[in-house]
Amino acid sequence: MKTAMTVSAQVAIYPLRQPRLGPAVEAVQQALRDHGLHPEPGPMNTYVVGDDTEIFAALQDAFAHVSKLGHVVMTVTVSNACPIPD
Repeated sequence: MKTAMTVSAQVAIYPLRQPRLGPAVEAVQQALRDHGLHPEPGPMNTYVVGDDTEIFAALQDAFAHVSKLGHVVMTVTVSNACPIPD
């Protein structure tokens, strides 16, 4: 059985040919919250910390939800080496 590890992730969403950015950004953040995570929005991306299993499940759901709004590009950087805030 695999042991979960704590990771951090930076998630950026780029809605394509959509009139507003806000709904896509909020859909990603809500998907992360729905998985019990606490996203921290920034000016260029959203930062989140959690166990790797939840992070990856949340990212999959986030992409599925935001894709319903239209075409998007989602970039994600995941690290188990960056300092994790207390």
